[in-house]
Amino acid sequence: MDGFLLSLLLVFALALGGRDQTLVAQWSDALGQSTPLLLTGITAAALSAGAMAWLGAEFAALLPRRAAQMLVAFALAAAAVELAWPVKANPPQEPTRSLGAIAIVLLARQIGDAARFAVFALAAWASLPVAAGLGGALGGAAAIALGWAVGGANLARWPLRRVRFGLAACLIVAAVFIGLNARFAAF
Repeated sequence: MDGFLLSLLLVFALALGGRDQTLVAQWSDALGQSTPLLLTGITAAALSAGAMAWLGAEFAALLPRRAAQMLVAFALAAAAVELAWPVKANPPQEPTRSLGAIAIVLLARQIGDAARFAVFALAAWASLPVAAGLGGALGGAAAIALGWAVGGANLARWPLRRVRFGLAACLIVAAVFIGLNARFAAF
């Protein structure tokens, strides 16, 4: 249960202002708030969270306990770097109405984003990686739904850049402590 709740909250927070949420918000403005667009975004969030949870659990199963902890530290550090990287999403010039193309673009954006790195880390850390994957799927779906409901123009007004920097700093601190614990068993 802890892995589920932690993953749900962490993925929702890390996805705020992310590339996938910004794209869905811009498509919502350009195409209108259509239910198929929302369902496509939610499906992409669920698939990417499931894939990263599976990868995290498989990698952690191959490694000894302390090496798996170091893997979690590296995943959190990668998530922090991605959070600190500026999000520059240009509004679509000629928006596609193909839900398949939208799903492919969203999956490509989500597989390497900070929220899915957090799912990877939590699945590698947790004893029940399925719970981390389900929490990540719901947290990602909630972030997509928020972007879809708010729209690109309103989302751009929120101070999400500062929030992302603050979350990146917190992830770096967590990665350092987990890495030190894995290396020296200090904490």
